Amino acid sequence: MATTSNVLRIDLTLDENKLEEGALKLFETVKPGWNQKDIKFKVFTDGISNKLIGGYLPEDKNTMALVRVYGKKTELLIDREAEIKTFVLLHKAGCGPQLYAACNNGLCYEYLPGIILDTKMVREERIFRLVVKEMVKMHSIKPQEGAVPPPCLFKTMERYLSILPEKFEDAKKQERYVRGIVPQSQLHEEVSQLKSALLCLETPVVFCHNDALLGNIVFNETEGTLKFIDYEYASFNYQAFDIANHFAEFAGVEVVDYSLYPDKDLQLKWLRAFLGAWREAQNIPDEVTERDLEVLYVKVNKFVLAAHLFWGIWGLIQSHNSTIDFDFLDYAKLRFDEYFTRKDGFLALQLPE
Repeated sequence: MATTSNVLRIDLTLDENKLEEGALKLFETVKPGWNQKDIKFKVFTDGISNKLIGGYLPEDKNTMALVRVYGKKTELLIDREAEIKTFVLLHKAGCGPQLYAACNNGLCYEYLPGIILDTKMVREERIFRLVVKEMVKMHSIKPQEGAVPPPCLFKTMERYLSILPEKFEDAKKQERYVRGIVPQSQLHEEVSQLKSALLCLETPVVFCHNDALLGNIVFNETEGTLKFIDYEYASFNYQAFDIANHFAEFAGVEVVDYSLYPDKDLQLKWLRAFLGAWREAQNIPDEVTERDLEVLYVKVNKFVLAAHLFWGIWGLIQSHNSTIDFDFLDYAKLRFDEYFTRKDGFLALQLPE
């Protein structure tokens, strides 16, 4: 990973209820040429892990600098030093914005102009080819030193399981938890079974975004470019997981509709584009065969089960700790329900001979 020794550190703790005030203090250092009286603010509401605000000069919104305050107790889920290293690494590789500074409980970084994807745009071929291009670019990032680290997926899931709340203090939330979520003992068993089913699949371990939901993908129509944002979960992981996780996010977040999960025809078009771009990036001259497509299709749809389990467990932890106005418990239930709905069918998929 990249070094963080050159990252500006500011000894400031942001108050999530006074973000403009905290942002102005940060801008004194990172934007010293800005007249504080001229700065306007925009509050972003798409995130469900953190609170985010943008400050800009009114004559040009593209001058905006973003300030993100970490969500309550998200340090249980996210290694913040690793996230800073990832910011530096991705910016160096041309995949992400510049990190201006880190403070005690947040970051200040460059704004990437554009619009986030919606459930219709993500299915358009002109858009998904840009997603493929950016994902391949990220997957091609090499470790800065030594061998490729081991994949993070099951290590992270097992750590999340170890910090699951035993019960909720809120009686209504506890009732919903008991009534709607499978017991923790079963979650442990499901993760163990899935680990056995997926570890035998050969899929490259590459640098993955691991959270390519629609709100984390910004399309700049003027420039015809697309970028991933928010790198809290980025790390070396199974390539098939990164693709699977993105496919699962075709359903949306605020309103989740799993009927929007891409059908096989759309997946094969997407995967053909991906394999072609991946082989070109790796200087592999062989053409993509129908067998190659079917192999990746099977692997991806098996790994989507891991995505549902991962974010379901994540949702339980967030429901216990987060102050964000979002029903994390309901979201966890949606992910677990989809996991159990798809489990038998996806695990039954067979790799071609």
